[in-house]
Amino acid sequence: MQRFFDLLFSSIAILALLPLLIFVMIILRLTGEGEIFFRQIRVGKERKNFNLLKFATMMKNSDQIGAGTVTLKDDYRVLPVGKFLRKTKINELPQLFNILLGEMSIIGPRPLHKKQFSFYPEEDQIIITSTLPGLSGVGSIVFRDEEKILQKSNDPEKTYKEKISPEKAKLEKWYIEHKSLHLYFKLIFLTVIAVFLPKKDMKKYFNDFR
Repeated sequence: MQRFFDLLFSSIAILALLPLLIFVMIILRLTGEGEIFFRQIRVGKERKNFNLLKFATMMKNSDQIGAGTVTLKDDYRVLPVGKFLRKTKINELPQLFNILLGEMSIIGPRPLHKKQFSFYPEEDQIIITSTLPGLSGVGSIVFRDEEKILQKSNDPEKTYKEKISPEKAKLEKWYIEHKSLHLYFKLIFLTVIAVFLPKKDMKKYFNDFR
């Protein structure tokens, strides 16, 4: 049933947002480095790799310079237009096509770069990849200020590995354990709140999280 709603909502969203998507594509072509889309291999269901699609917001080969695969607040690798796209989450909209292709769901564990995914213990990797990754999810909502956390660290990758990754694993496993249509719609609603009210404390909506 969740797949039905994935197809329905992503199709409606693409049609409704088509003018915006086209406008962003034109702006990106005319600014920055002229790149429209950013494709990166991410780990999907059953640990199968797929090309995650985003609007280009950073310098080419940004994962090979600076903080690598983690992004910091006010990261110098983010292009001027990219700052707005990332802040509003518009850069994530091309993943609607990943959803149509069956590579992602609207809600699920966030698909990670293989290096970040390797930070999860083996048993957590198996559980987390037992379902489709999501455009949004518990981990994405709770850690929406992840870039700010990493900005304060002298070693962002180490901080991600030792502090953020373990907490994200717990959240993603909690989602899989409690997965239901009710939670699916709840997380869509909370995603909207998180986007429009970025300073709101979202953890209180998961009081039953253990």
